[in-house]
Amino acid sequence: MGERVEVLRWGYRKGRDPRITTHLGLVARALGADAFTLAGEDDKELLENLQSVTTRFGGEIETNHVSGISYLRKHVESGGVAVHLTMYGQPYRQAIPKIRRDRPLLIVVGGAKVPAEVFKACQYNIGVGNQPHSEVAALALFMDEWFGGGAAERSFPKAQLIIEGSNQGKIVHDLEREEE
Repeated sequence: MGERVEVLRWGYRKGRDPRITTHLGLVARALGADAFTLAGEDDKELLENLQSVTTRFGGEIETNHVSGISYLRKHVESGGVAVHLTMYGQPYRQAIPKIRRDRPLLIVVGGAKVPAEVFKACQYNIGVGNQPHSEVAALALFMDEWFGGGAAERSFPKAQLIIEGSNQGKIVHDLEREEE
């Protein structure tokens, strides 16, 4: 559906942000991103863990580590659209219909204090609310709206494990064991 969608975790700090950043990567993967990229400290283990989830639960997501502002500027200069999720932005439900879908989308999610040059480089600074909240929630709400909902109905090719939800808990289908 549409062009490439990439989530860029801005200002990643390896010793301080691994749990929340892992959750950002999981949300990006589960809700339809093609790539999850760290801008900040490199953390090969975090990116390997995200790929491990992809191996077990299916689908595909590219993982990368890049330099921050030059990567963002290059994306915009090459014709891509950059959206920065911030509490201080325009409301996401009003902004999303205005965003071009025929260009690659880079969703910037801050960690450490985001410099003014990120706000300036992004064509859209978007908020999901104006109260303190989690960047994971912001990403999930934005992506759900961007893809028109239906996250639960997405399929993940090459899955080894498939979770079937129920009112009494989960049922795990291990496709490798069921084939034996």
